[in-house]
Amino acid sequence: MRRDFSYIFPNVPSDIDVSLFDEAKVPKHVGIIMDGNGRWAKKRALNRLNGHKAGIEAVREAIRTSSDIGVDYLTIYSFSTENWKRSDEEVSGLMNLFAKTMLAEVDGLHEENVRVKTIGDISILPQDTHDAFVKAEEKTANNTGLTLNVAVNYGGRDEIVHGINCLLQKAKLSLLNDDGVDSSDFKIIEQDLSDALYTAGMPDPELIIRTSGEMRISNFLLWQVAYSEFVVTDVLWPDFDRYEYLRCLISYMGRDRRFGNAK
Repeated sequence: MRRDFSYIFPNVPSDIDVSLFDEAKVPKHVGIIMDGNGRWAKKRALNRLNGHKAGIEAVREAIRTSSDIGVDYLTIYSFSTENWKRSDEEVSGLMNLFAKTMLAEVDGLHEENVRVKTIGDISILPQDTHDAFVKAEEKTANNTGLTLNVAVNYGGRDEIVHGINCLLQKAKLSLLNDDGVDSSDFKIIEQDLSDALYTAGMPDPELIIRTSGEMRISNFLLWQVAYSEFVVTDVLWPDFDRYEYLRCLISYMGRDRRFGNAK
């Protein structure tokens, strides 16, 4: 029996055929490259930080919709390792915004059974920002609903290097402890590296959404997106709502995923 999703999508635009939404094809893991905050602000003669603030409601909308339709993991690209190159004013404003938003939202997320995790190296974040993310992770650690991965100070290449170094350290400790490991026989298989990444224990994302029309990965989940489907929308991130999300989902659901197999 098909579930009634009208309470999630009560005012579907006429150009969307909601009958194409297939509950059986809802992706378990969705990644979103949230792009266009700066352009959204520029179009309105505002500074870039106003665009980032406007994007918060789009994040809320994506979380609610993901949870309601049965997505298990939502990974949002919030701040990359390259974003430190932006102006000091913008970086400082973003860090303050992260801290204030996380502290303001964590109780609501907890009530909605959302588990918050950060992926990336948060050790170098400003203390208030670092502590806000840690508090959110600790408070929601035992929740069993949607897992929200906030990628902050995250880079795909950095993650792979971090994972390899973890594996090398593990091998070194085994040798030092004389665990019977012969270094000449030490080999790494794909699963070993997957288990050493920030997303260990999670399925790879089936769907990656990028807003603002840009056609690039931008160092996001490089290992994990090997067989992800990509949907790019011209909508700027602050204008991304549940109906644009629905368009992206329907596009994904119409794909024939072959994983290299000829059919």
